[in-house]
Amino acid sequence: MSDALYGLGWATVKKLPEPVATRLGRTIADTVWKRRGKGVLRLEANLARVVPDATPQRLAELSKAGMRSYLRYWMESFRLPTWSRQRIKDGLDVKDLHYLTEGLAAGKGVVLALPHMGNYDHAGAWVTTTLDTPFTTVAERLKPETLYDRFVAYREGLGMEVLPHTGGAAFGILARRLRAGGLVCLVADRDLSSTGVEVKFFGETTRMPAGPAMLAQHTGALLLPVTLWYDSSSTMRGRVHPPVDVPETGTRAEKTSVMTQALADAFATGIADHPEDWHMLQRLWLADLEHVEERSA
Repeated sequence: MSDALYGLGWATVKKLPEPVATRLGRTIADTVWKRRGKGVLRLEANLARVVPDATPQRLAELSKAGMRSYLRYWMESFRLPTWSRQRIKDGLDVKDLHYLTEGLAAGKGVVLALPHMGNYDHAGAWVTTTLDTPFTTVAERLKPETLYDRFVAYREGLGMEVLPHTGGAAFGILARRLRAGGLVCLVADRDLSSTGVEVKFFGETTRMPAGPAMLAQHTGALLLPVTLWYDSSSTMRGRVHPPVDVPETGTRAEKTSVMTQALADAFATGIADHPEDWHMLQRLWLADLEHVEERSA
């Protein structure tokens, strides 16, 4: 059913005029928000960490705006394959892009690490179109397999090389791309596996992927945090944050910890400025997971 629904979205929404798709996304978002399901309540609980002094009314306003932003991501993603090159270029304005262009020009490879903000698929298409730079990313193995295949085909159609996020093969391929001076883009604000690195995020502990920091250490590539947010009905903004340097001292694990914390701090800066565009509808902080385990026991 999931595969069929996503297939229907890509088949029908992309044919709608943009204003119609925009209204449809907002209507769906508002309907879902009013039902106060698990995803909406989790988003609100997450936003309470980001904006700790928010009143219940303010949190409700943020979660409503957050659902609209999240559905905007999906409406745009369904329509993205039909956008012209000019529409892709005009739809994103990036601050401090020089960090990325100078890093690519240096020829040592660049790792871009992003949280679940804005529309990273649009940002990826913007990179391949505006900078004429292909890049490699990874995708979670979704179930059913046909749904995963849809996402891979969709992103490959935008100019991305997509690797499955399973086993250790992906890391080796990413490292080779970077050593050749290439670009790697990774969504990196949630990793609840045993290999995730514990960081402080808005004052509480969570885990984030070790991959971006480890790739930078192994290959000498530049590690750049990026945050995205919506500015208007037709424009998305982005910021390339200053590079995360590899510490000069410490073990590999200690360096990875320091670098991943620096990523978390950059993400937190962007999310605090635009909390409604952070699409985190899942449990993130370890304290929330511990509560679930206690209830299960």
